[in-house]
Amino acid sequence: MLSLYPDIKPYARHSLAVDGQHTLYVDESGSPDGLPVLFVHGGPGAGCDASSRRWFDPSLYRIVTFDQRGCGRSTPHASLENNTTAHLIADIEQIRAQLDIERWVLFGGSWGSTLSLAYAQAHPERVLALILRGIFLCRPQEIHWFYQSGASRLFPDYWEDYLAPIPPEEQDDLLGAYYRRLTGSDQIAQMQAAKAWSVWEGRTATLRPNHEVVERFADPHRALSIARIECHYFTHQAFLAPDQLLQHMPRIAHLPGVIVHGRYDVVCPLDNAWALHKAWPGSELLIIRDAGHAAAEAGITDALIRASDRIARQLLGLPEEQA
Repeated sequence: MLSLYPDIKPYARHSLAVDGQHTLYVDESGSPDGLPVLFVHGGPGAGCDASSRRWFDPSLYRIVTFDQRGCGRSTPHASLENNTTAHLIADIEQIRAQLDIERWVLFGGSWGSTLSLAYAQAHPERVLALILRGIFLCRPQEIHWFYQSGASRLFPDYWEDYLAPIPPEEQDDLLGAYYRRLTGSDQIAQMQAAKAWSVWEGRTATLRPNHEVVERFADPHRALSIARIECHYFTHQAFLAPDQLLQHMPRIAHLPGVIVHGRYDVVCPLDNAWALHKAWPGSELLIIRDAGHAAAEAGITDALIRASDRIARQLLGLPEEQA
């Protein structure tokens, strides 16, 4: 199986002020003359790290990574003000224009798949192809499944810890109860809620227990931005119209796409990817039989690396490498 490319350092770093409040961290690595690709991280609120650059052959790709509003190295941290899907789409366009990129490949997982689809549907003329993992369509049923009732039946032990910050009388609306705490003035209650929210996601993200994944989600700095921003988006239906992503698929039906999804993904169940594939006949759906949601799982990593290599060679007119 293929694994991530060796670690590389950015050749350029940018601080991009997108409005009077938010400043985004952006970096570039790989080949300055290569095929442009944008890594769109998940969450919303997770941010990028050094591994975000390692999904792509640095001799073929000009790799752009950025931290979305309120997370990672972008400032202000965990801010919800002027933080909507429309703002993030506009930010991506500003990054593209700032870096003088005409068209690029989008690579996104989980919320990154959501935002990649929303951006591509808004600006189809700017997209060459999409490589998507752990599809999240952000419909009400997906939010309810993971944060109210559904996944709770598979992980009752972890669910008990997720419920812990919320008194029984508020548990009929867990999203609302968490939102009140994550946006309230009690910083102790806010941090307690943030860690419970984020650790629930980290614990359920992999088919087999992965302590490294859980530790990343439990980090207080990351947990705060993940919990606050995710809860903010999900409380507002991700700032999307009902079933928007599937309804707008005709806008990008002509674009090539690879969909990678774990068979046992509990965070974003497989029916998300299945519905997207059915609405996108030209897409290739790869169901990884021994994986959950996380990109770090071996089968998903292998499929994504192979997809990024193949897409680059197709778009650059290069022969495919022999396996």
